[in-house]
Amino acid sequence: MLALLSALCLAGSIGLSAASGCYGNIMDVPTTGASCLTASQDNLPYCGVAASQQMAATDLPDMNQYKEKILAVAQNLCMDGAVIAGIISRESRAGAVLQNGWGDNGHAFGLMQIDIRWHSIEGAWNSQENINEGTGILINMIVAISDKFPSWSVNDNLKGGIAAYNAGPGNIYSYSQVDQYTTDGDYSNDVVARAQYYKTQGY
Repeated sequence: MLALLSALCLAGSIGLSAASGCYGNIMDVPTTGASCLTASQDNLPYCGVAASQQMAATDLPDMNQYKEKILAVAQNLCMDGAVIAGIISRESRAGAVLQNGWGDNGHAFGLMQIDIRWHSIEGAWNSQENINEGTGILINMIVAISDKFPSWSVNDNLKGGIAAYNAGPGNIYSYSQVDQYTTDGDYSNDVVARAQYYKTQGY
C-alpha cells in the first residue's frame, strides 16, 4: 500500500515537490507551537513556536546522527524529511530520553516511539527500519484523515495526520481542535513547528 501511494505521488497524482514530499508543504501549515507544559520539559520560560524551535535546536546534534537515514526514508516514501525529524524530536528527543530504545513506560520503541500494543517492532531502535516503519504509520494516518475529512486541504490532512499519529484518527474531530485529544493538547502544533525548524536545517 505504501509503495503504491509513493509511486502515485512520484507520478504526480497526489503530490507536491520532491523537497516537500507528497503529503503537503510543512512550511505552509499554520501552527501555535508547543504548550507551556511541553515547553516546561526544557525549563523554558516561554511557550509557542519559539519553544518548539528551541527544543528542536537542542535536539539537532543528536538528530544529525540520523539525518542520512531520515532522508533516505523520506525519499523512499515521498515524505518530507523535516516532518519525520519533527516527530522524532517530539517523541524521543532524537533518542536522548530513551532507555535502550524504550519509552512510554515500556510501551513504545525507537526514535519514532512505535507503540508495541498496536504494531510489531521492525529493526533496532535507532535504525532506518524503525524510521521507515514509523513514517509508514504516519502516512497511513494522513490517508485515514483524508478519507475521514474529504473537504480538508492537503496541508490540513498533513497536520491532522500528525495529530492522529499520536491520538489515532478516531480522536480527531475537527481541524480547529485538531489537538484536543493529543498529548498535552499540542502534539501536531508542536511537531509542525519543530519540523519547520528542521526544514531550515536541510531536512
